[in-house]
Amino acid sequence: MYVSRRTLLKATLALLPAATLAACGRVAVTTDESAGEAVGPAKLTVYSGRNEKLVGPLLEQFGKDSGVDIQVKYGGTAELAATILEEGDNSPADIFYGQDAGALGALQAEGRLAALPDAVLGSVEPRFRSPQGNWVGTSGRARVVVYNTEHVNAEDLPPSVLGFVDAGWKDRIGWAPTNGSFQAFVTAMRVSLGEAQTRAWLEGIKANEPLVYSGNTPTVQAAVAGEIHVGFVNHYYLFRIRAEQGDVPAENYFPPNGDVGALINVAGAGVIAGSKNQETAEQFAAYLLAQPAQEYFATETYEYPLAQGVAAHPDLPPLASLQTPDIDLSDLADLRGTLQLLQEVGLI
Repeated sequence: MYVSRRTLLKATLALLPAATLAACGRVAVTTDESAGEAVGPAKLTVYSGRNEKLVGPLLEQFGKDSGVDIQVKYGGTAELAATILEEGDNSPADIFYGQDAGALGALQAEGRLAALPDAVLGSVEPRFRSPQGNWVGTSGRARVVVYNTEHVNAEDLPPSVLGFVDAGWKDRIGWAPTNGSFQAFVTAMRVSLGEAQTRAWLEGIKANEPLVYSGNTPTVQAAVAGEIHVGFVNHYYLFRIRAEQGDVPAENYFPPNGDVGALINVAGAGVIAGSKNQETAEQFAAYLLAQPAQEYFATETYEYPLAQGVAAHPDLPPLASLQTPDIDLSDLADLRGTLQLLQEVGLI
C-alpha cells in the first residue's frame, strides 16, 4: 500500500526527537564561560544541494528538536560546492549536504572539510564514507538501466553498459547528458576505465542516436511509454512513478559483475573546516543517520539507507546483493574533466 508523503513524514518526524536527542544531546543554548551567562541558541548554516521539498521538513525538525537556529541555503550540489570554494575561509557554511559524492570529494581535496567523529563515520560501511574521514554518505542510489518490458526481454540485456554501443540498440536508448547523476556516472567510468574507453563509449552511444532528456524522470517516463526501450538512470525514479501510476511496463536492470553501470553513488554530508559551529554540525550529520530519518528516505524516496541496521524498501534488491564497482567515491571529484569530455564529444 502506498503511503502519502505527508502521512509518512508526520509518522517519521514524530519519532525523530527521541532518536536525535539520544544520539546528539540538546544544544539549544551556548554559554559565555567568562561571564557564566547564556548567550543564545546554537546556530547552524547548512548549504543543501538536496531538494527543499524533500529534505526541508527534516532540516526544520532538526532545528525544532535541538533548539538550534538553523539557516539553509538551497541550490545545485556542484554550484554550492563551488560557492564554498570561492568563499574560502569566509564561508558562512557550517555543513555541506550534497546529493553527490563527487562534490564532497572536491571539497575534501581542497581541504575544506573537517574530520568527522568516529561515531558518525562508523554508522555506514567504509565504501560509503571518505577514507580520510571528512564526509559520510547518508543515502544511496544505484545506477541502473530502466527497460520497457514489452519491447525488451531481461535476458537480452548486455552484461555491461558497454554493450549498448552495439548497433542493435540504435534508436532505442534514452539518456540525459546534462544531468548531474549521469555526469557523476561518466566520472566513475573515467576513473574505472580511463579517458579513452569512456570517450569511445560516449561516442558509441551517440552513434546509436539516443533520445536526449533533461533528467531521470522524463527518461523513465519515456521508457514506460515505449518511446525508448532502455535508459540510463538512478534506480528510484521508477519506484516513484509506480507509486503515482501503479504497475507500469518497465523494470530496472542492475548490471552484474561489478560493472561500472552498477555504480552506487551517495548523498552525504561534510562539516566545513573552520566552522564556528562544528559540534552542532556534527550533531546534524548524526541526525541524518538516525534510524527515523533513514527509514524516511528508504520508504518515501526509495533510496538505499546507509546506516547499519536500517532495511531498504522491500521492493528493492538488498544493497549487499548488488555487485558494484570497486571505486572510491571521493575520486568522483573531477567534474570539470567530465564536462570537458562531454563538450568534446558534443553532448553538452
